Amino acid sequence: MLDRIPLEAFRVFDAACRFMNFSRAGRELHITQAAVSRRIQGLEDQLGAKLFTRRGRNLALTPEGERLFQRVRAMLEYLEESLEPFRGGGREIISIAASGSVSHLWLGKRLKDFDNESPSVSVRLLTTDSPSELASEANDLVILYSTGEHPRWNLTLLRKEILVPVASPAYLARRGLDAASLTADEVADLDLIDYERFNANWISFRQWFTRIPHPPKRWPNPRLSFSTYSLAIDAALQGEGITLGSIGLIAEQLASGALIEVGSNRIETGYGYYLGMPRYRSLSPGAARLHQHLLAGQ
Repeated sequence: MLDRIPLEAFRVFDAACRFMNFSRAGRELHITQAAVSRRIQGLEDQLGAKLFTRRGRNLALTPEGERLFQRVRAMLEYLEESLEPFRGGGREIISIAASGSVSHLWLGKRLKDFDNESPSVSVRLLTTDSPSELASEANDLVILYSTGEHPRWNLTLLRKEILVPVASPAYLARRGLDAASLTADEVADLDLIDYERFNANWISFRQWFTRIPHPPKRWPNPRLSFSTYSLAIDAALQGEGITLGSIGLIAEQLASGALIEVGSNRIETGYGYYLGMPRYRSLSPGAARLHQHLLAGQ
């Protein structure tokens, strides 16, 4: 029977199982939804077994489909591992996706360290603030802004999101300020540096001030607003004013004294930065080593 079933049929079946959506499987494979449906139907006819059932708009695997998926996934993973020596001049190529702020403030240095330790692995970094691109299963690993749950990724916490105003020592000295003693009203009157909220769950100064125990009496107007969070941090480092610091992302700047916490209000948002590994496929050896390296470098 196997000699009558092309390998492509199993690749299509694997993608349909991982996405549980024929359209998304087609996009990954660069074929139409109708082509995916035809290939699945053909595979079912050749095997003489129903592989999927429909529940409203949702797909589900039959018991036969579940058993086949496990075997097909194992087969494709074995083929992938077998082909690794022929790629990238003998170097394994892995991909990781992260937001601009995570890439700039936290991940970049750790990838350089990993590169020095793992010369046989090439890492491709996708930097994007698009949630769909970050969570794409075309990536081997991802770093997601999340509460810790995702249908396609097993997530491990790297950094909790704890937000506190921060400024450079030069700015505080120029204004003659004692950072620790500043009240919310005094902070609101200073040179605030804000950033755009690309994600509805992100928190900028407006949301932060509403969550602290004693919000300022006068609503603050930021002096500067940047398109990205990392630009706001850079402006604070250069002494332009005060911005919200995500402690987990700027731990090195706080430890070195390049930035100083302002006031005594901290807000823990319930979100954090999570390292994700795929739920429905195994990591390659290089991706597994990078996963462990990033967890060890917390």
